[in-house]
Amino acid sequence: MNRQGTYQGSDQETEIRRLKELMPASGRMLVKLQAQPKQSRVIDCDFPKPWQFGDRLVKINFSLWWELTIQERDLLMLSVVCRLVNIRWFKPDLYQGLTVAGAIAVGVQLWQRDGVGMVVAGGLTALAAQQIWRGYQSNEREIEADAQALKVAVRRGYNQKEAIQALLTAIENTARIENRSTLSFNELLRCQNLRLMLNSQTSPDPSLSRNF
Repeated sequence: MNRQGTYQGSDQETEIRRLKELMPASGRMLVKLQAQPKQSRVIDCDFPKPWQFGDRLVKINFSLWWELTIQERDLLMLSVVCRLVNIRWFKPDLYQGLTVAGAIAVGVQLWQRDGVGMVVAGGLTALAAQQIWRGYQSNEREIEADAQALKVAVRRGYNQKEAIQALLTAIENTARIENRSTLSFNELLRCQNLRLMLNSQTSPDPSLSRNF
């Protein structure tokens, strides 16, 4: 970095390589990191659609990114990557099964030229797909991604308390860097959950006090 705080392309490339090494193996296979200097967010990604294949893109504005500490950058990136990796449109569960079955039924009804049956089957398919979409965009998914990011960080050498604190401050500092006066509802829930986890790390073991 020069005296004006400007990072050159080589610094970005080095950081991207470092972050790729930090990712879980599934993230390295699925996610691509890309510099995006014009975006207003520190780190951002597009929600992957079921019909999209290939890399899932995570975009970083490095001029903002460098304002975070290395620990904050690590945990913030891991949370985003874990959330993307967890979005699996084609896996065996109830709503995925209903969506596939509904799509097949629509095809059968279309072949049989059964208008009523096609409408019913199409409605069931749309309903199941909507439930999948909402599930992946819920705040519970972001909290799950945070928990997985902490596990990956611990495997990479962080201690649990250090990782929780880094992710908590990363969320709060990201809002400040992006000139947002308040956190979003999901960010507030995530911070609340992380503070609870942090308190559980620092609370004394009740069994120890009984020994004195």
